[in-house]
Amino acid sequence: AATAPGKKITARLKRTLPVRGPQAPTLSELMRWYCLNTNTHGCRRIVVSRGRLRRLLWILLTLSAVGLILWQCAELLMNYYSASVSVTVQFQKLPFPAVTICNINPYKYSAMKEYLSELDKETKKALETFYGFSEGKSKVRRSVDEWNSTGSEFFQQIPLLKVEDFSRMATDLHSGQKRKIEGSVFHKDSSIVNSGDSNDIIGFQLCDANNSSDCALYTFSSGVNAIQEWYKLHYMNIMAQIPLETKEKLSYSADDLLLTCFFDGLSCGKRHFTRFHHPLHGNCYTFNSGENGTILSTSTGGSEYGLQVVLYIDEADYNPFLVTSTGAKIIVHDQNEYPFIEDIGTEIETAAATSIGMHFTRSRKLSKPYSDCTETGADIPVENLYNKSYSLQICLHSCFQKAMVQSCGCAQYAQPLPAGAEYCNYKKNPNWMYCYYRLHEKFVKEQLGCQQICKDACSFKEWALTTSIAQWPSTVSEDWMLRVLSWDKGQKLNKKLNKTDLANLMVFYKDLNERFISENPANTLVILLSNFGGQLGLWMSCSVVCVIEIVEVFFIDSLSIVMRRQWQKAKKWWNDRKRGSSGKAPQASDVERQGHDNPVCIDEDLPTFTTALRLPLPQDSPLPRTPPPNYSTLRLETAFTEQLPDTLELGQH
Repeated sequence: AATAPGKKITARLKRTLPVRGPQAPTLSELMRWYCLNTNTHGCRRIVVSRGRLRRLLWILLTLSAVGLILWQCAELLMNYYSASVSVTVQFQKLPFPAVTICNINPYKYSAMKEYLSELDKETKKALETFYGFSEGKSKVRRSVDEWNSTGSEFFQQIPLLKVEDFSRMATDLHSGQKRKIEGSVFHKDSSIVNSGDSNDIIGFQLCDANNSSDCALYTFSSGVNAIQEWYKLHYMNIMAQIPLETKEKLSYSADDLLLTCFFDGLSCGKRHFTRFHHPLHGNCYTFNSGENGTILSTSTGGSEYGLQVVLYIDEADYNPFLVTSTGAKIIVHDQNEYPFIEDIGTEIETAAATSIGMHFTRSRKLSKPYSDCTETGADIPVENLYNKSYSLQICLHSCFQKAMVQSCGCAQYAQPLPAGAEYCNYKKNPNWMYCYYRLHEKFVKEQLGCQQICKDACSFKEWALTTSIAQWPSTVSEDWMLRVLSWDKGQKLNKKLNKTDLANLMVFYKDLNERFISENPANTLVILLSNFGGQLGLWMSCSVVCVIEIVEVFFIDSLSIVMRRQWQKAKKWWNDRKRGSSGKAPQASDVERQGHDNPVCIDEDLPTFTTALRLPLPQDSPLPRTPPPNYSTLRLETAFTEQLPDTLELGQH
């Protein structure tokens, strides 16, 4: 019965003052405390369950629930960064796009002969040598212009070659002698594999001007492709040396190209077209460019309410070696976009009416973290050389031009000039051809890094085109139509028009349905947190407070225990090191201050006087003695002023 109050006090102390948090001496005790006090039932059942089998089952169930939670939460996070696509169609008045038109032949051949006479002569000589083609006496006069005087030297250095066999022997066009080919061989046509006759292989060799042994042979299975590629190579070199003002005069004017124009049922003229000079296509003209601040729109679909133009192509003045097709090229684009005619232009036939129906679509993609697109291109480390809104093509062309200037010391002719650079030509850059082909090979193989740097634009407009072609003019109307058009342009043309010199073009909206394709986040933050809460409640009956508790116990408290253990070890090591360096034995006071385990005291009983007497004493310490009494305390003092009579009688006895 004497020990009952002690047990009650011990139980009350354990209930009211449990060991918790960082005060727990070990991690195992901290985990035990957490399992007994947490709201997650699985952890508690692991501790309170009796029997190894039942405890093992609860451990497996709890670990499985934790695994399912981690898996489902990972799926939720991945879905959080996904986007759903929505398509909106609305009927309204639509802005008409910009329509850029170019003649396939960039410059009038009659005006360009004085610059190309030497090149044309070498080309005709190649045709005569390789294929027996001859025009009789050449009508191309030799010019004393500086372009040709410098060009002939390089025609000799970079001649056309006819590869006789695969033993690296080739016939030089200029000298007619055979030579052995050194360096790498690049086949520009995939059909080279199917070529049964190696004598049909035509190409040219480019060598490093600083190292004549470093060469590359570019071969073509088709002689047409080889001669055209070789011709364009020298053609760009010649054109790079001609001033821009001169080239604009050598190309077609708006009066030359445009015969008639109608838009939305009303007559239009060259005032509605804006000229810009394209390096490869000469003078091009953009309808509805928006440069004057006004963008035309249309409120009715159909071919009669779009753009209708009749183009004068003038096939007789085409360069026979530069282009092999007749007609015009057009591209439909936004007013803020650059027209990449050489990449995505649509060709228009002569003696035909070409109808192009449009469907307008605006697209909007989500930027990071949903996709790797860019809003304005400001985050792309590539300078925009085109002075137009960002696009992937602008970035790729600008990146290549920048690499061209850095590697070759000059800019490629077909792209805009960077600041402080100049176009490549034979005079100042004799090695530019070899450098350009090597660099372009790396660009195609994605070794320059441009494809990795450049990104798609997040917002863009697109016009889906549907093309149909009909014979134009018809046989019954051909005579009078050509006579009228010749009369309208007679004073400038001074000749009767031929239908192969004309092309009829119609560009219009098939309908006024604007399609808007946008990406929206599939999940918001509120939905994500709700899904997290559902998973935690389903598998672990856990809430946000429970998650905070887990973070506190498993991270903060566990770290505190580990750090405290390490600090105690480090402190003990430091004290032992100090005592070892001083050579002094531990003092009695030190031993007394140090704690030690007491095997007598157990948790179920409070320490009593009897158990205290049984405490083991520290070794090598004096035995404790009973302190002498304080005799002043034995002095008796009465609490009363007078002694009672009965006490006196007791004292006498």
